[in-house]
Amino acid sequence: GNAPPGVDPEAFAWFQAVDADHSGFISVKELKQALVNNNWSSFNDETCLLMINMFDKTRSGRIDVYGFSALLRFIQQWKSLFQQYDRDQSGSISFSELQQAFSQMGYNLSPQFSQLLLARYAQRSPNPNPSIQLDRFIHICMQLQSLTDAFREKDTAMVGNVRLGYEDFLTMVVTRML
Repeated sequence: GNAPPGVDPEAFAWFQAVDADHSGFISVKELKQALVNNNWSSFNDETCLLMINMFDKTRSGRIDVYGFSALLRFIQQWKSLFQQYDRDQSGSISFSELQQAFSQMGYNLSPQFSQLLLARYAQRSPNPNPSIQLDRFIHICMQLQSLTDAFREKDTAMVGNVRLGYEDFLTMVVTRML
């Protein structure tokens, strides 16, 4: 069949291939099977869920062809950014590349915090120099942006500090992370 209005024919063809059960929707499982990193590893479950939720207008846990088309554009933009920060063209982002990416994106984060993110999101391997793949880069950046937005809502004076109660903090994190 032909692509619906406003949907790129290539995205429509890929949607049909990814929609393994022919339901007219893409689930987290189907999306995970369709997306791979530069090292051919599948995208992480958490990242797929985060992206599905971002483009799931009906809160059904799956996306239609329009959501999938928007998701592909979103991933392509992140992939371009990822390649820009992957200075050594290794297919993954190292600590120094991550630090530089954060700085260029306007985040003033300490090396210790970047190291913490790298330790949390790098693939488990014996490599003494951990790095992150595209899926984890997207995941980190989406969460940083979401939490930064939540912080800015509380930091109305834009001073970089807020006073929060414990439950306010938890509410802010839980509503932005899920």
